[in-house]
Amino acid sequence: MSTTPTKPVAPADAVIIPHYNDLPRLERCLEALMLNDIRDTEIVVVDNNSPVSLDDLCASFPAVRFITEPEKGAAPARNRGVRETSAQRLFFIDADCVPARDWLAVGREVASRADLIGGRVNVFDETSPPRSGAEAFEAVFAFNFRRYIEVQGCSGAGNLLTRRDVFDEIGGFINGVSEDREWTMRAVAHGYSLIYEDRLQVSHPARQDWPALRAKWRRTTSEGFQLNGTSPAKRLKWAIRALAMPASAVVHIPKVLRSDKLTSSGEILRAITTLIRLRCQRMVWMLRQAAGGTI
Repeated sequence: MSTTPTKPVAPADAVIIPHYNDLPRLERCLEALMLNDIRDTEIVVVDNNSPVSLDDLCASFPAVRFITEPEKGAAPARNRGVRETSAQRLFFIDADCVPARDWLAVGREVASRADLIGGRVNVFDETSPPRSGAEAFEAVFAFNFRRYIEVQGCSGAGNLLTRRDVFDEIGGFINGVSEDREWTMRAVAHGYSLIYEDRLQVSHPARQDWPALRAKWRRTTSEGFQLNGTSPAKRLKWAIRALAMPASAVVHIPKVLRSDKLTSSGEILRAITTLIRLRCQRMVWMLRQAAGGTI
């Protein structure tokens, strides 16, 4: 008597990690992930054709599947990761993030509360004290996911939980814009719920110096302009926002002064100086964009 083969049962969870050319941080991410309960979980690293070999990492983490996505960008890497997995629950984390020991457990516990859930991103230093201006600035201002979600109605994908049916309904991440912000805003526009969960935690290293911080915000400003729109009315709105940048620095100085994350007057001064410098730099970039130029 013949029997019908049993269809394999899909894992409950998938963890999708986009990566490009940052092996030490990817290794740190995977080591922390292995401290979680990864039973019934498929873990996929989607590499953007890094110029260095991942063979040693492949050997060190047999529970992880490594896939190459030749199209550059976190958006196509995340999309490829979704396609390569079968779980209904999708955890997104970036390769330079460090998940907490209970990251997966908390995600499983709260998953039914909303269609999309963003969590807390703590900032840590990779260098010895004292903090640089960039590190001090990031300690105060970087990765405020609660505000992104509860005020702006969007979330980053460095710490994001959702479901496959949501992804299938609204489509994948779009390259060339702030792909996580756009994707979560699109999901909310489709009627899906987005909440913040403080217990869903990962950590991210602070940018160490001005060139690294400048590069981050140059990319963010470029992506933000694409989301803003390029019609004459939208450009005018962008220019007005640009002119408000120096004033916004002044408004945010008290936040630096009240922060319990800075440990000396030197760090406070460097954070304030970097805050003012960065907001003025963003003003220049945004005015160029509004006038039709590039940054």
